[in-house]
Amino acid sequence: MTPKGYTEDILIEQPAITLLAELGWETFNAYSEFDNGASPLGRETKAEVVLKTRLREVLLRLNPEVSVESIHQAIEELTRDRSRMSAVAANREVYHLLKNGVRVPVPDPEGDGETVEVVQVIDWDNPANNDFLICSQFWISGEMYTRRTDLIGF
Repeated sequence: MTPKGYTEDILIEQPAITLLAELGWETFNAYSEFDNGASPLGRETKAEVVLKTRLREVLLRLNPEVSVESIHQAIEELTRDRSRMSAVAANREVYHLLKNGVRVPVPDPEGDGETVEVVQVIDWDNPANNDFLICSQFWISGEMYTRRTDLIGF
């Protein structure tokens, strides 16, 4: 029997949430996320693990000079299925997008080919411009199982 007060929640999860909140992260307990119908996080199902609504808002804020269509293309590239890739290759690809931005081809307004817009995903120079969210008890449904994470950061 575990002595009172010696639970993972009390010893690890709650102190981590408190620390991240002190650092400016928004916190959300997602255990009952779907109990009242629509998810407050904007997810349609538990299988959706990217918070696209929040991502879209941040990308628009970080890239005011970029077209809305380029933002949508950047989100498509960020959320593209990489399950057939090795974990190392998929992580390397996403790391590159997060670090350097998403390069989106845009038709040249003069009709002479394409230009490239770079959609920044993270403001590395001013972290306060970013959106930080820590969710506890976040449900994720996969092909075979539904699991609940203790903590997941966005």
